[in-house]
Amino acid sequence: MNMDPQEMIMKSLQEYASDAVVIMETDDHDLVKFSNNRISITKSWQSQEALVFASIQKRNILTSMRDFSEQAIENSVKGIVAFAKNLVPNQEYAGIAAGPFKYRPIQETFDPRIKEMKDKSIDLVEGAIQAALNEGAQRTAGTFEIRSGEIALLTSNGCEGGERGTSAYFSLRALAEKDASGHKVAVSRMISKMDIEEAAKAAGQIAVDAKDPRPGKPGVYDVLFDPLPAANLLENFGNNFCIMNIESGLSCLDGKLGKRAGSPEMTFYDDGTYPNGMSSSKFDAEGVPTRKNVLVENGTIKTFLHNTSTAKRHNTKTTANAGLIAPEPTNLIVEPGKYRKEEMIERIKHGLYITNLWYTRFQNYKTGDFSTIPRDGIFFIRNGRISYPVRNMRISENIMRIMGNIEAVGKVPEQVRGWEVETPVITPPILVKNIRITKPVEGG
Repeated sequence: MNMDPQEMIMKSLQEYASDAVVIMETDDHDLVKFSNNRISITKSWQSQEALVFASIQKRNILTSMRDFSEQAIENSVKGIVAFAKNLVPNQEYAGIAAGPFKYRPIQETFDPRIKEMKDKSIDLVEGAIQAALNEGAQRTAGTFEIRSGEIALLTSNGCEGGERGTSAYFSLRALAEKDASGHKVAVSRMISKMDIEEAAKAAGQIAVDAKDPRPGKPGVYDVLFDPLPAANLLENFGNNFCIMNIESGLSCLDGKLGKRAGSPEMTFYDDGTYPNGMSSSKFDAEGVPTRKNVLVENGTIKTFLHNTSTAKRHNTKTTANAGLIAPEPTNLIVEPGKYRKEEMIERIKHGLYITNLWYTRFQNYKTGDFSTIPRDGIFFIRNGRISYPVRNMRISENIMRIMGNIEAVGKVPEQVRGWEVETPVITPPILVKNIRITKPVEGG
């Protein structure tokens, strides 16, 4: 009886490897791009790929395969074994999870309507473009992507699982004039859970409101971050919880487990089982059933993210966050607060409302020092009211200071994923006091 490619790869690896993981992914991908208010590109493609992890005498290798002929698999495994001989053993590696496990289904991760959309996506995009123009925008550009696929996991330690999933991603930037723009995204596993016309309208309104901006001034401001820029900061903060970042000096949370390291307003967690979460899955890359892990509870650091090997090293249990090499977040979620956005604006005497960020770069990961540039609509707030749009500003801050200075959390969350937010973040607007704005930069 012929084996399927996944079983063939695993059988070949087990001759040499003490631990092996083979994840087969199939993907149907449809893309619509638009610019200057017109559809510019439509593209559809299918792919199948095997992601392969092998540990040979504690020499760990990650690779991928797309040719599943018997000869190609044999050659790939030989290449893995040959390459492993040149590696230094990782003496701290302590293996992968031992299965088998039972997996519970996760709600709202597969939508047959997305799988069957195809040409209907063009109608949705055209409707969204018109929605932005109706708000007063002059030009729009962006993308709409829909995906459907299946994942099958097999490990040398008895874990086996599979699932199918869908996702949709919409991004639109609207321009009302040269220095007046707005940007919004909408992401979901279920088409009924996203409203791309509403996102387009919001982007168009931000662009119109941002017309005739004044130069920004350096100083200290209370800042209301919309979900899009808040997600940018929170993803960077979430990466600090990965234990291998802590071990390698790339985290500002070293030594802070169990200590207060944020505002009492802040409760933050990682949840691989979150309904409709863009990275929700029944299992991690080792086959461990995913779960919710509280990272910060009312400002106190509660746990770091582990796989089986790092958990053994730290005398704890895996948090089911295994990637094929290192632990990683799944869906990062801020527990909603009690404030409407308007109420948060009313709390600000001297501040800013920021709708987007880009070029977030850390000068020192261990201390948490970074800078980032607000873009699209930026608005000055005086005495609880938005006064006028501003431009050309830079935030120069520390991520721990920001987390400690959270004053209020909104009640309506949005799921964000995009260019600078690779890990899905579900967050409401967040008000942070005493943000340092440094010398304006041209083109910001």
